[in-house]
Amino acid sequence: MHNRLRVLRAERGWSQAELGERIGVSRQAVNAIETEKHDPSLLLAFKIALAFGQPIEAIFEPNLKVEESR
Repeated sequence: MHNRLRVLRAERGWSQAELGERIGVSRQAVNAIETEKHDPSLLLAFKIALAFGQPIEAIFEPNLKVEESR
């Protein structure tokens, strides 16, 4: 899943640790989401969206491959 987490965090001047404190996870968890090594749970995605005051879809974009209808 692609995300804008690093950009949004940088715009606010927050460290990974500070964002982690705000959403209840470790700095390492924030790093794993930012680097797209792990996708957040739905609950965590909601917490992230609330922390940034943005809808989930403004932060996260799924890697979906849609096949054309025949």
